[in-house]
Amino acid sequence: MPRYTVHVRGEWLAVPCPHGTNTVGWLGKEAVRRYMKNKPDNGGFTSVEEVKFFVRRCKGLGLLDLDDTVEDALEDNEFVEVVIEGDIMSPDFIPSQPEGVHLYSKYREPEQYISLDGNSLTTQDLVNLGKGLYKIKLTPEAEAKVKQSREVIERIVKEQTVVYGITTGFGKFARTVIPNSKLMELQMNLVRSHSAGVGKPLTPERSRMLLALRINVLAKGYSGISLETLQQVIEAFNASCLPYIPEKGTVGASGDLAPLSHLALGLTGEGKMWSPKSGWADAKYVLEAHGLKPITLKPKEGLALINGTQMITSLGCEAVERASAIARQADIVAALTLEVLKGTTKAFDTDIHAVRPHRGQAEVAFRFRSLLDSDHHPSEIAESHRFCDRVQDAYTMRCCPQVHGVVNDTIAFVKDIMTTEINSATDNPMVFAERAETISGGNFHGEYPAKALDYLAIGVHELAAISERRIERLCNPSLSELPAFLVTEGGLNSGFMIAHCTAAALVLAIELLAACQGIEFLRPLRTTTPLEKVYDLVRSVVRPWMKDRFMAPDIEAAHRLLVEQKVWEVAEPYIEKYRREHIPESRPGSPTAFSLGSLERKTHDGHNHRHHSEL
Repeated sequence: MPRYTVHVRGEWLAVPCPHGTNTVGWLGKEAVRRYMKNKPDNGGFTSVEEVKFFVRRCKGLGLLDLDDTVEDALEDNEFVEVVIEGDIMSPDFIPSQPEGVHLYSKYREPEQYISLDGNSLTTQDLVNLGKGLYKIKLTPEAEAKVKQSREVIERIVKEQTVVYGITTGFGKFARTVIPNSKLMELQMNLVRSHSAGVGKPLTPERSRMLLALRINVLAKGYSGISLETLQQVIEAFNASCLPYIPEKGTVGASGDLAPLSHLALGLTGEGKMWSPKSGWADAKYVLEAHGLKPITLKPKEGLALINGTQMITSLGCEAVERASAIARQADIVAALTLEVLKGTTKAFDTDIHAVRPHRGQAEVAFRFRSLLDSDHHPSEIAESHRFCDRVQDAYTMRCCPQVHGVVNDTIAFVKDIMTTEINSATDNPMVFAERAETISGGNFHGEYPAKALDYLAIGVHELAAISERRIERLCNPSLSELPAFLVTEGGLNSGFMIAHCTAAALVLAIELLAACQGIEFLRPLRTTTPLEKVYDLVRSVVRPWMKDRFMAPDIEAAHRLLVEQKVWEVAEPYIEKYRREHIPESRPGSPTAFSLGSLERKTHDGHNHRHHSEL
């Protein structure tokens, strides 16, 4: 018999439907009848017949026709909402979808699995798990370690040994010994009391990342969780059943107790939960709709689920992957700007960077050489100012390898910290099966990922700061030799005047738009093949500026190209082909990328400039 979970005035009701030919209207009336039956005052109604309502899906909020049959309109066990006319939605009811509903409707259950062992997860893996690209399973080695760790806990309980968090209270209650009959209640109370976060819920992607990372840490076998409970957590992840986790409330110095407690609370069937199938609903109903049972916490298991740095670290992994993507593309955007401003490639000569061999600096200089004028990719724009009387370029162009380079090295440093952290055991106490004992320590402390991410913010800021200065040069006719603010009929049109002000605080995408606009004033001359490909990509979503128009949609379109790494995808084949042909022994980011300068320099000796202004 099909059954539906129906939300009425803040309550969730399970309504069986004996016949598929019953209508959506019948389902609504039956839900209202059950709602009235549970209320001492019948919910304020005298009869079901007087109640006027409409019915909508929880997923996507689509309205349903009351005359349609349930078998035509609904899937078995689907979640629906009855909205009574004149009602204001209950204030404690979470909206049926997180922000960006159009993105979540595209969710497709993955077919591929990723095996977790607690030791080999990468930041990119975690971001992909957040996107819903994989399900999770444990390696046999991880399963064995989890079992061994649990045996230590069971021995402690059996022998009634006094151990923090297992047979005692928590924090200042550490000296309070709890009787064995209360140990399961102790763990549940811990989760409930620590679920004290505030704010709107994490998006599904971030909730998935948090849940996946907690699974990876538990898989290391130092937490004392049972394999049975861990498998239940994995099943919830694989079904994309994601607890309500407020954005704010992490403790920081004591790890992420609040968000991880909300995560655990949903898995026990309390609080709210979201899945692509159900939208938001009571956790017990979402789990049941997916054929899952709520977790029953055994001794130590509540503590095992909530102690750690996984909130800070999972969001940090997202940040470091986004930073990597934007740093790569910043090189491409800056190269396009340099071309528009008629800069020289001499500042990127291999010998300059070989004598200051910072890894990031050398790689950025290499990318500039691979994209700009050379025998490999000749540029008509570069040829047009081959013998100009300028001496050198401005800092904002000449120093890109140094400024962008240290950002790349910052990202690499932070990524190393985050990679270590996502494969670290962060519990307290730690369970060491090989020593058959538990040890209290401080691995839950969030300082490592937190301070590394502060450093990441400082580094990425430099990409924005130097980008804004390059936009200034593009917009300033005394520096660019282009029309003021990159538009004809200046005065009547303001062009990039305010977009430049926006970029001072926000967006690298504006430099991409400005550089492509600058190309318009250099036509019919063409730049190098890879930079023309970047120009074509931008022009596929944003047309040239002939006169002023609503600019925000253009900025957002360019922003999407960068977020989705389209700019990198267009340019990368040319960068890597250049790498293979000029320095075949090297790999991206390797020391040899700048050690074969004499070989590569042959392609640049024919393009000496007597070039450029401004120290």
